[in-house]
Amino acid sequence: MLKTNETETIKEHWGTVDKLVEKWLHERQEVILLLCAVDGLKEYTPKNTPISIKIQALCQVLIDYVSAGHFEIYDELMSEAEEFGDNTDLAKSLYPKIQAITDTVVKFNDKYDSAEHCDELMSSLPTDLSNLGEQLEERFELEDQLIEVLHLRHKELVSPPTPTLTA
Repeated sequence: MLKTNETETIKEHWGTVDKLVEKWLHERQEVILLLCAVDGLKEYTPKNTPISIKIQALCQVLIDYVSAGHFEIYDELMSEAEEFGDNTDLAKSLYPKIQAITDTVVKFNDKYDSAEHCDELMSSLPTDLSNLGEQLEERFELEDQLIEVLHLRHKELVSPPTPTLTA
């Protein structure tokens, strides 16, 4: 049985992780919007913005997003799961798949890391964007599984019960 102080610490940690995950998911939305902007959905960005600028903005947000996942979010999710005594086998099995997609993101970033490279490689951009989009879709699904299994399942345990009205 957890003592009151231990329970409060776990609740505080859960709240901190919840805020981190929420911020991270907002970054994910930014990645999706920038990917769409680069991939031809012009209504999301000004029409006069050069494609190389859009690609570099996408690369920056992508690297920030995957870095936050690897160096902050995943560690916090695992720590939270351990505090609750959860089995982390699923997370450990998903992590290599996520890492492989991170490698794809880093390669894309390295390939299009400057305006000059973007201009030189414009003919391969549609294929690279398509591959990146598919990889990110898979990554988001894997991350959603991690969030569900390692974080959201604890929400009821740390949230105060909703009062019920009695007549």
